[in-house]
Amino acid sequence: MFLRRTKQMRLAEGIIINTFRELDENAITALEEEAKNLSLYTIGPIIQSGSSNPVEGSDCLRWLNNQPSGSVLFVCFGSGGTLSYDQMNELALGLELSKQKFLWVVRSPNNELANAAYLADQTLDNNPLAVLPKGFIERTKEQGLVVPSWAPQAQVLSHNSTGGFLSHCGWNSTLESIMQGIPIIAWPLFAEQRMNAILLTEVLKVALRPKANEKGVVDQEEIAKVIKCLMVGEEGKKVHNHMKNLKIAAEKALSPNGSSAKALADLASQWTNQPDF
Repeated sequence: MFLRRTKQMRLAEGIIINTFRELDENAITALEEEAKNLSLYTIGPIIQSGSSNPVEGSDCLRWLNNQPSGSVLFVCFGSGGTLSYDQMNELALGLELSKQKFLWVVRSPNNELANAAYLADQTLDNNPLAVLPKGFIERTKEQGLVVPSWAPQAQVLSHNSTGGFLSHCGWNSTLESIMQGIPIIAWPLFAEQRMNAILLTEVLKVALRPKANEKGVVDQEEIAKVIKCLMVGEEGKKVHNHMKNLKIAAEKALSPNGSSAKALADLASQWTNQPDF
């Protein structure tokens, strides 16, 4: 299906893409060289700026208000990302072991599907907090906040207390993190997320990526090591700086004379000049 859709793209006059040249220069250039008669309009980054309901998630934001600047790691695997039982246990223990502040959006684990949350109504699920390691919430009550199922991600990432993002590397989350200048711990689960993770870690160098063991599980020691590296380590400082520069590039792309603003103007001009049907 993916290949069929890709071939059909050649039938279009143009493609609108939620990215910007400074982020995806190599891929954009390759596409332009491959399909010379196909116009690409890179008009991003377009992100959600806030929650439609300001009351939702207010507990998270109140907790963040009481934390030091840049001290909190936001942990969220997107709308559908789901960990296995073993991996969820190791992540909990790794967060605790790191001694770093965290805000963790927890969903019920699933050993079969990495996108199980898409297929289940989390509101009807058993309380996902019940499957956390025994005593974890009590032991970490001064260190972090665990919330079931959902948090206002846009507001959390823009909050002054947030200093890192452990993410599944979905594209919306990636763009939101870039626009707020928040460096990433890349933890891809499915779809194109592994490709995004490689872009973020190896090309742009705005993310760190933990290594899984021979069973495919990232153990608690590795998790704690990567978290401390990002939040307080020397390598983490370099990643922070790279992300800060990428944020500046994103803002420049959206400025009146930026690449994305020009692409949107070209698109509007193209539509305006279309003959009436």
